[in-house]
Amino acid sequence: MSKSVARLKSMKKVADKVDHSSKLRTNIPAGMAAAGPPLGPMLGQRNINIAAFCKDFNERTANIKPGIPLPTRVKVNADRSYQLTIHQPPATYFLKQAAGVTRGAMLPVKETCGKITLKHIYEIAKIKSQDPPLEWRPLQEICTMLIATARTCGIEVVRDLDAKEYGEFLEERKQVIEEQKKMLQEKREAKMLRTA
Repeated sequence: MSKSVARLKSMKKVADKVDHSSKLRTNIPAGMAAAGPPLGPMLGQRNINIAAFCKDFNERTANIKPGIPLPTRVKVNADRSYQLTIHQPPATYFLKQAAGVTRGAMLPVKETCGKITLKHIYEIAKIKSQDPPLEWRPLQEICTMLIATARTCGIEVVRDLDAKEYGEFLEERKQVIEEQKKMLQEKREAKMLRTA
């Protein structure tokens, strides 16, 4: 009987050491971490010093253009300290920047919001290969993933791109976006009338 009690006590000591804290996963704009919502409450729930975290994050991202969304992982330790991991900006951000568009397509497969070349895909893949989750993946696999992501954003991947033709395409696209915004506004107004 005493052996089983001793065994249970030793198991309890091991069980106490297991860490069940979850990682905080969020996108924070570079150099713009602030104590206000939504970041402040997320850090407060995990007992992290909000002011110190914001200062640390803003110092680490000082060399990056302000406002770029950065996927951030925060591992909280038992003594209220934390390990901060900052990844490269999301693939969709790079793809939209390369295509010169601010928003993706509303109907991704049916409409095209922009075009990029395979060279753009390769350059983005080289940048994204520095991320911890993609470190050990081959560049070809990352390129395939980026092409799929571009398709879901409504960005077409082409071999060659003529600057003049693409400029005309973007001008036509601006008119389409304006029409879509008007249509969305009309839907919102119609919904407001129904609920009132």
